[in-house]
Amino acid sequence: MKKPLFLFLFALSIISFKEGGTALKQYPTDYFRNPVAHKPLISGTFGELRSNHFHSGIDIKSKSGKIGDPLLACAEGYVSRIAIKGGGYGRALYIDHPNGYTTVYAHMHKFTPEIEAWVKEQHYLQEEFKIDVNPPVGMFSFQKGDVIGKMGNTGYSFGPHLHFEIRDTRTQETINPMLFGLKMTDNVAPKIHQIKVYYLNDKHEAQGSIVKNTPRSKSGRYYVGGDTLTVPAWRMGLAVKAYDHMNGTSNWNGVYGIETYVDDVLVHQTEFEKFDFDDTRYINAHTDYREKLLNKAWFNRCYRMPGNDLPMYPVLQGDGVIPLSSKTQKITLRVSDPFGNTSDLRFWVKRAKDIKAPDGELFNYILPYNEDNYIERNGFSMYMPKGTLYETLYLKYSAVPDESGETYSPVHSIQTKTTPVHDWYTLRMKPIGLPQDKWDKAIIVNCENGKIPVNQGGRIEGDYIVAEARKLGDFCIMVDDKPPSIKPVTFKSNMTGYNKISFKVDDEFETSWKNDRFYWDGYIDGKWVLFERDSRNNVLTHRFEKDLPKGKHTIRLEVRDERKNLAVFEREFTR
Repeated sequence: MKKPLFLFLFALSIISFKEGGTALKQYPTDYFRNPVAHKPLISGTFGELRSNHFHSGIDIKSKSGKIGDPLLACAEGYVSRIAIKGGGYGRALYIDHPNGYTTVYAHMHKFTPEIEAWVKEQHYLQEEFKIDVNPPVGMFSFQKGDVIGKMGNTGYSFGPHLHFEIRDTRTQETINPMLFGLKMTDNVAPKIHQIKVYYLNDKHEAQGSIVKNTPRSKSGRYYVGGDTLTVPAWRMGLAVKAYDHMNGTSNWNGVYGIETYVDDVLVHQTEFEKFDFDDTRYINAHTDYREKLLNKAWFNRCYRMPGNDLPMYPVLQGDGVIPLSSKTQKITLRVSDPFGNTSDLRFWVKRAKDIKAPDGELFNYILPYNEDNYIERNGFSMYMPKGTLYETLYLKYSAVPDESGETYSPVHSIQTKTTPVHDWYTLRMKPIGLPQDKWDKAIIVNCENGKIPVNQGGRIEGDYIVAEARKLGDFCIMVDDKPPSIKPVTFKSNMTGYNKISFKVDDEFETSWKNDRFYWDGYIDGKWVLFERDSRNNVLTHRFEKDLPKGKHTIRLEVRDERKNLAVFEREFTR
């Protein structure tokens, strides 16, 4: 009996119990230091709600609002990965530590000189700007507090800051860095702004909804005007719009935890402790996707949609759906941050006596969320594999002739853009009047009115053009046979005194993230040179090498779009 008792006590020693009855793994709180030398202020929290993904780390502000702050190794370790691209994380460094965790430093301006020199070699060996490389183990090692580079603004970043992550090295799950005891000051509780109440049927489908403001009383508790909500349904779901705040900064950040109590019984809980990157797109089921698109409002659902497989709900009684009766029930929503600051919203609900079902909308197809779905009609087909939808879709489809003269198919309207999909699905369209010599330039595009068409790609399968999409809306066939444009930003015939040369590139089509918008190669005097891309403004920049001799040179920049249409800029210059 001694051994089981010892194991039980050991298990208790590595688990901490939080209010509400859930257990979380205890992470080491004295192993990592802050990755910056100055007092850290947070402009983005872990799990924060972002477009199509949860924020996978924390954002730490620059001390001065400029690039160049020193970045420090959080603990002893070695560089296991270096990734560089024009968007996303920009210039990112990954350090593996002996305790089984990896720290990630993204949007960096510079690495150490030794790493910079090695990275440049990789660019030229691969003749690519976009690289993702793994240095030999131990090639670049650091001790806790060593400078690893400088804070920057590279990639998809709109101000100098550090995006910082802590991952499980083995699984690559990303974990909330705030759970590792990073030294920060925060005694400010989250703020609750609104709730949304959904009137649900027996399939947990919303038949209607209402948004209510949540003012705060003098005692600090949030409430709903009138205290008691009358809900015209047998069951309801809740969503909450809330933001976290901390000392020294005015940013509205994402919260850490949300708990729902019915008559003081915990029925649903969300905790942004960790997640797998494969699960991050489930944010479109966790949030109210329609509210986000139409009203730019982020609501955390406090109940689970049928097709939402997120594992971040430690408590999920009845999927968080609240059965109603004529008896009044007390509802408490508690919102928390990682430092133990909490805010409570309390109100009461009861079912209305007269429940009226809403008038049904017309639809063509019923697509169950838990099945493969395939439809075909009049030169159009669509295949959605199981797992594409978050709930059963009552699909409205129509095909309308396009009168612009720029398309080679009807405009196929598939539901609306406000209905989210989780995974890629396949579209097949038969072109009308497409010249034979244009077939290799034909693409399926998302053709939303007033916006640049988004190229979904296009491959030929028999008499059809086929591509994948990850949103609903209007789609048609167009032709992309025009090369991109190349316009000088920093270039003249006499470049004496300049340390770089840059060009802005553009194209008439955007692309889905499955397809790159541009491919490019630059040459000086026939030799490949590195052009870096800033995807925020589509500027390609080459910084002159120190060994470039004085005199006349020829620059040649080749840019291709997704359909391999080629644009060339070639000029002589003096250096």
